[in-house]
Amino acid sequence: MSTASMVKGTAVPASLPWSGLLALSTAAFTAVLTELLPAGLLPRIAPALGVSEARVGFLVSGYAAASFVAAIPLTALLRGLPRRRVLIGALLGFAVADAVVAVSSSYALTFAARLLAGCVGGLLWAMLAGYAARMVPAERRGRAIAVVLAGITVALSLGVPAGTALAGALGWRPAFGVLAGLALLLVGWVRWRVPGFPGEPPHARVPLARVAALPGVRAILSVTLFLLLGHQVMYTYVAPFTAHAGYGRTGVVLLVFGVATVAGIWITGVLVDRHPRATLLAALALCAAVMLALGPYAGSPAVLLGAVALWGLAFGGAPTLIQTALVDASGPAHADLATSLQTTVYNAGIAGGSLTGGLVLDGLGAGALPWTALPLVVGALVTVTAARRHAFPAVRREP
Repeated sequence: MSTASMVKGTAVPASLPWSGLLALSTAAFTAVLTELLPAGLLPRIAPALGVSEARVGFLVSGYAAASFVAAIPLTALLRGLPRRRVLIGALLGFAVADAVVAVSSSYALTFAARLLAGCVGGLLWAMLAGYAARMVPAERRGRAIAVVLAGITVALSLGVPAGTALAGALGWRPAFGVLAGLALLLVGWVRWRVPGFPGEPPHARVPLARVAALPGVRAILSVTLFLLLGHQVMYTYVAPFTAHAGYGRTGVVLLVFGVATVAGIWITGVLVDRHPRATLLAALALCAAVMLALGPYAGSPAVLLGAVALWGLAFGGAPTLIQTALVDASGPAHADLATSLQTTVYNAGIAGGSLTGGLVLDGLGAGALPWTALPLVVGALVTVTAARRHAFPAVRREP
């Protein structure tokens, strides 16, 4: 391929456009922080809104539910508009929602703001990978997506703890005010450094059902569901599992997992464009091996922490590998709609895995969690193995 590609009439440089990709990565960071920050602030928010901590917890679940419901219809509704305009609209939605949370004393108004944030969050997640793919030549697509999705890892490993610490020092309202300000700054950054792309003209719009039926798409969505179900069965209940193992220091376990995910996404960024299938198979096999080790041997602190580190290493890069496969299968032109499907499946996996893990924990105890997660991860591994031709080829296809 030449040093520049033409995507819908826009010149795309062969080298990574770092400033624009980091703007998209910061958008991912902002979305994750907006979604999860209330979870660590329940005792602080509840008295200010005059409700129980359980009802404040609904501010997180309400966001997730809105994202689940809104991702597909909003993406389909807005697919004809210029892409940068839609991206800026989503960021402005975050700014408004976080600003309302920062000043509101009404639970109903705060909950409505969280629903707005969830809706624009679903729209944003449907856009980010496809946007990154259109900014670079096909041979650098996987690395560009890795850079953008690194914002998720940074938010989980650093952003949420830092936001919680800021709320402890200054109060929870200023913490949400900072998030609103960050979203506004991002609007300027996006206008300055992120290229504009046209929306889909009416004659070129492929119906959602046809995008879902494209070769490889359903297999990739199945892998997403299997992996998220298995992951959430364990991750949601890592605290009771750690206590069951006799270690008890959940904070250390989560820190090890978080640091390992950073390493995992870096390794994936190096390998995704050259060895996508082998890297994903290795990641899924490693996840399965971790569950197999945690079942009988978690009572050893060395095994527990070592297995958690390998789990974080494998899982850290898996979303990038699966997302890149989806963009390749759908093509960048249909990536937003395909990713809206994946966003819905992703949230379904989180909800289903958490529910399944809770039922297993209540019925069989924490020791059964790895054995419950194992067949789900193996299901993802088997699907990747079987879907070699269209979904997970050994060498990435170029359009």
